[in-house]
Amino acid sequence: MKRIPVVIAGCGGVGRQLLEHIVNCRALHSKQGLVLRVVGVCDSQSMLVANDIFTEELNDDVLARICLEKSRGTSLSELNDIGDCQVFDYKEATMQVIDIAGLLGRSTGLAVVDCTASSETLEVLKQVIDSGCCVVLANKKPLTSSMEDYQKLTSHIRRIRYESTVGAGLPIIASVTRVVASGDSVFRIVGSLSGTLGYVMSEVETGKPFSEVVQAAKRLGYTEPDPRDDLSGMDVARKALILARLIGWQINLDDITVESLYPEEMGPNSMSTEDFLGGGLSLVDKDIAERVRVASLKGNVLRYVCLIEDSRVQVGSQEISKASSIGRLRGSDNVVEIYSRCYKEYPLVIQGAGAGNDTTAAGVLADLIDLQDLFK
Repeated sequence: MKRIPVVIAGCGGVGRQLLEHIVNCRALHSKQGLVLRVVGVCDSQSMLVANDIFTEELNDDVLARICLEKSRGTSLSELNDIGDCQVFDYKEATMQVIDIAGLLGRSTGLAVVDCTASSETLEVLKQVIDSGCCVVLANKKPLTSSMEDYQKLTSHIRRIRYESTVGAGLPIIASVTRVVASGDSVFRIVGSLSGTLGYVMSEVETGKPFSEVVQAAKRLGYTEPDPRDDLSGMDVARKALILARLIGWQINLDDITVESLYPEEMGPNSMSTEDFLGGGLSLVDKDIAERVRVASLKGNVLRYVCLIEDSRVQVGSQEISKASSIGRLRGSDNVVEIYSRCYKEYPLVIQGAGAGNDTTAAGVLADLIDLQDLFK
């Protein structure tokens, strides 16, 4: 039986769903000769660690309790009665992860999973890599920091997996990696990589006001609490940067041209979320409706996409042929078109659910399983 020690950082929606997947897949993994030993779990304030990381783990009852308490908003630091484990505060937790990586990196190995949305995990992850351990990312920010940091994280490419950073559980990273590894040169990538913006743009196509659609998306849980986090395009820009770097481009986030779907004067520093949703957002309706109308007259539709081509990366709304895979997109699915020497006239197209805690966590779990050959 192969055992993979795991430390999970982040107990939000994705982190909790990952813990549930690990517990629910015990029987399946056992048949495959595999055990995932969760030896530590972190939230933004604290960390729970098994008393003996070499022989013990946080058992399934403890993991279930963690999921329950975190869904209620409880900090891990408050769970002093949870069982045979130790509780550390935030400052101690950082050193604990580094210490565990140092100890297990020299013996059994370790996989550190980043399910946070924080840029503060970067330094820890670099030290984890230096210790000979593995890293699995759902968090995009470490991969979209400086080029130097990116190269450090990916310096041992077999020990890092990050499929869920782009398209949740869709095999976009794996597909691009395989194309590049075959010697095929990718010269163009076009993608609708935001479930939120995919939904919004396909709905305004039916004639609904932009502001009404955004508010509906918020009610459905498609947007962040402040929809401007989605409408700014920065989440798509980070995904585009990851893809561009994957095909060998040495660029940074500020090299990407990003179109925001709201004017600067309506930004978070100038207007509250309530004022933005209550009045500011409707001021954009007329412009979006006109752009949709003009695109329709040409037989096109308006979509929010990333374009990676000719040494440039652009993120924003573009007119797309109705007949294309992106033009036919409806709802919150993601779709990406990959053009290369082998896929020149007819691109490699990947489409499916590209958001959601369940789908993202499933992608993270698949990445973990993909690392098993590196463990004893």
